[in-house]
Amino acid sequence: MLTVVILYLFFAILLYFLLGGADFGAGIIELFTSNNNKTRTRRTMYEAIGPIWEANHMWLIIAVVILFVGFPTIYSNMCTYLHIPLLIMLLGIIARGTAFSFRNYDAIKDDKWQDLYNHIFVYSSFITPLFLGIIAGSVISRQIDPNATDYLNTYIFSWLNWFSIAVGFFTVALCGFLAAIYLIGEAKEQFDVTRFIKKAVIMNAAAVAFGGLVFLAAEVENVHLAHWIFGNPVSLIAVIAASVSLVLLWYLLNKGKTKVIRILAAFQVSMILLSVGYRHYPNIIMVKGGNNLSVLKDHAPMTTITDLGWGLLLGSLMILPALGYLFYSFQRKNNIV
Repeated sequence: MLTVVILYLFFAILLYFLLGGADFGAGIIELFTSNNNKTRTRRTMYEAIGPIWEANHMWLIIAVVILFVGFPTIYSNMCTYLHIPLLIMLLGIIARGTAFSFRNYDAIKDDKWQDLYNHIFVYSSFITPLFLGIIAGSVISRQIDPNATDYLNTYIFSWLNWFSIAVGFFTVALCGFLAAIYLIGEAKEQFDVTRFIKKAVIMNAAAVAFGGLVFLAAEVENVHLAHWIFGNPVSLIAVIAASVSLVLLWYLLNKGKTKVIRILAAFQVSMILLSVGYRHYPNIIMVKGGNNLSVLKDHAPMTTITDLGWGLLLGSLMILPALGYLFYSFQRKNNIV
């Protein structure tokens, strides 16, 4: 049952990044859209993220519950040493969701409050994935020091380092790329399709640039990223698959296949995550001094894991059909409109 719980944890994280990442990316796209086109972008964005913008956080909640119940040592360490970026990320999620609702359902659409909602939405859409990436970079950078005796080394430099920040900006670029690709398929007019293609090109270039910065920062911070990715066949195959899927994505986009490219974008991001995560599995947190926290040894008692596993399996029987019906309902609504 431990394997089942671990699979649910990893799939919840993956789905949150693919769906929630594209959700955040829509705000990033709006942030870098000219004032003349912001209204058009918002209209397309509402149709694209409408069915998933609240449901996305279900995957984050599932991941948090799994860590809290099944891996309390890992959970407590993350909440202790990374509580500052975690708090900023959670505040960003709250601010973004609140602003999205207020600006969409506010009875008055042309007052100064709308400007405030818009600013909160786009900047929290940028900040949230930035700190999500910083957290991800921090848990594998070996900057967390359980033996630190001062505040800065314990709670600040555990995440405020070049590698984690580079991963944060790389995450922002990936989210923007995912959103642009998803929005291409939702656009109804060729003018909007062309705009979103340009955004996808820009975000793709930004992801490549920040990806290079991640490798450079890894060398500076003595993180063995290149060895993890290119030092084993699975990660290497994943990198090749991501590269091939990206080429295929742009080829199909030039052919006008705007729907299937979403699958390729999601596949590419999944391969990127696999290439990084495979080498240091089962370690989730890699701390300074060589000690690691692993999902295979730092878990709750097996009775707890068994109960959690059955809870996840039975819960899926209710959650997944409901989620599928949610997508179906919004798709049917859009077709009718």
